[in-house]
Amino acid sequence: MNWILLAQVIYIPLLILVCLRVIYDTQDITKTLAYLLLVIFLPILGVIIYFSFGVNFRKRKIYKKKLIDNEQLEKQMESALIKYSNNVLLDSDSSVKSNKKLVNLVLNENISPLTNKNDVKLLINGEEKFPEVFKAIESATDHIHIEYYIFEDDTIGTRFVELLIKKANEGVKVRFIYDDFGSRSIRKKLIPKLKAAGVETSPFYEIKFFLLASRINYRNHRKIIIIDAKIAFVGGVNVSDKYINKKEFKSKLYWRDTHLKIEGPAIWYLQFLFLCDWNFCAEANVLPSDQLFLPKEKFNTKQDKILQITASGPDSDVPTILFALLQAINLAKKEVLITTPYFIPGESILNALIISAKSGVSIKLLVPGISDSKLVNYAARSYYSDLMSAGVEIYKYQKGFVHAKTLVIDNEIAIVGTANMDIRSFELNFEVNAIVYDKVVADELKTAFFEDLNHSEKIDLETWKNRPQHKQFFEKIARLFSPML
Repeated sequence: MNWILLAQVIYIPLLILVCLRVIYDTQDITKTLAYLLLVIFLPILGVIIYFSFGVNFRKRKIYKKKLIDNEQLEKQMESALIKYSNNVLLDSDSSVKSNKKLVNLVLNENISPLTNKNDVKLLINGEEKFPEVFKAIESATDHIHIEYYIFEDDTIGTRFVELLIKKANEGVKVRFIYDDFGSRSIRKKLIPKLKAAGVETSPFYEIKFFLLASRINYRNHRKIIIIDAKIAFVGGVNVSDKYINKKEFKSKLYWRDTHLKIEGPAIWYLQFLFLCDWNFCAEANVLPSDQLFLPKEKFNTKQDKILQITASGPDSDVPTILFALLQAINLAKKEVLITTPYFIPGESILNALIISAKSGVSIKLLVPGISDSKLVNYAARSYYSDLMSAGVEIYKYQKGFVHAKTLVIDNEIAIVGTANMDIRSFELNFEVNAIVYDKVVADELKTAFFEDLNHSEKIDLETWKNRPQHKQFFEKIARLFSPML
């Protein structure tokens, strides 16, 4: 009994201190209440979960995102990028100028320039992406930069590694960042193989102690490839056999995803992101140079796509990707088409969609009918009634698992990237999206969206409201934990 009393005397002050830290450290009210309930009603375990997953790394910067230590030079570069972007905007057509607020938001928060003279190619699924990627890597003569959340030790992963080793043997500089959690299958076999061939590799935010490691919760979800500062790839497709819907890869489930191939000045900011991440996780000091940011030969682009890269993570001052999506939705006059595999929007996105729908904007949301996370699916479903009551149409993809993260706004803006429409992508993960201000690309993405609707089932509001009470209960419970999913 004395031991129990002593434990209570020690634990109660500790609990009070943890609660005070939660209140001080967590800005979002919903998340604050969720963590307070957790630490109070789950003794000890709740405290462990909070310190493992709840620490606010936006407040405690994980790393300082700087390539240039000279503050004066940095300001000069920022001023030059803003001037460059304004000139691009000035020369653009009315459809781009009408979205000036979105351009300025990304420019001011990310210092990510609005670029023109880009070639953009939409790649549907792994079967379209990987042939383009391998062809581009084969053409590399100077450097290859790769950054992935999931890179698996399987057929496509092994092919990828063999090609990187080949290019390294040819004298090409290869740098490879892999997320230490998402790509854990390659640690023992593929990473030593790459290192032995001279490929520079580094895990992002290495997990040294799996249990109680808060860094598990803050992952690099980006998928970036840059070849010779000439060609880049970004989107939702990881390096794994399951993303390729061909018999030779023995995919158990059809995997629907979207990626972009980019050639042109938009690569500048992707290179900047990669080098920032590289210097952090490899503890390196690679400095910006013309060789890294500009191709040896001038861009030989045929199109004139206007493009901007937006990124955010626990290192950024604000959730820039969230703000960009909110601004894009708010700018919509006619139509918003959303595809996302994980839909836990939070109050801001939820309200933005409801307001737009009630204002007469046609909003269609495509989500998985077959999901790889039951808990996330339950939490997502808790939002459907409010959205459908406001006029939002929701479709469940039935052909397989839809993993694409895309938006189309008014046939003018196409957004493709790594960020899901969920709290994790907005607050916890390092993410990157490409915003293409182009009617042709937007129309291509819209066509792909409506093709996906042919394999989808529209949710009927009345039927949905009459679903079993026990399902509604589980959805509401799951929603309570949505800030931690």
